[in-house]
Amino acid sequence: MLAQKSKTFPENIDKDKLNQVALKTFFNICKQWEIDNYKDQMILLGLSSESTFYKWKNNLDGKLSKDTLERISYLIGIYKALKILLPYSAKSWIKTKNPIFNNSSPLIIMLNGNVADLFIVRNYLDAERGSLYD
Repeated sequence: MLAQKSKTFPENIDKDKLNQVALKTFFNICKQWEIDNYKDQMILLGLSSESTFYKWKNNLDGKLSKDTLERISYLIGIYKALKILLPYSAKSWIKTKNPIFNNSSPLIIMLNGNVADLFIVRNYLDAERGSLYD
């Protein structure tokens, strides 16, 4: 039996276009949530290079790592869940202290810099979305 190669994306996907759309979406989410501090944006993207950050921001161009795409994917999921759960207060929810997160805001949790922290916030919101249908 032959082992099959794991694929992250279909082979025919235009990765440059994917990266462009991911970056555009990321910066739009930051704008809507009023995350204006570029250092906070860099943390959310998992970046340490300011020059790379500004290249991405100004040109919506860059080769994104799997880690960065995963981070953006979690943020898109968080954004979507908040649009469903709290369509008029998503921005304030992100920045409001929450006992679920040990009295930190979800944004502070996400700014710890770990992909796992984005997962925690996303997982919580997905569970809340699921409870809508119980």
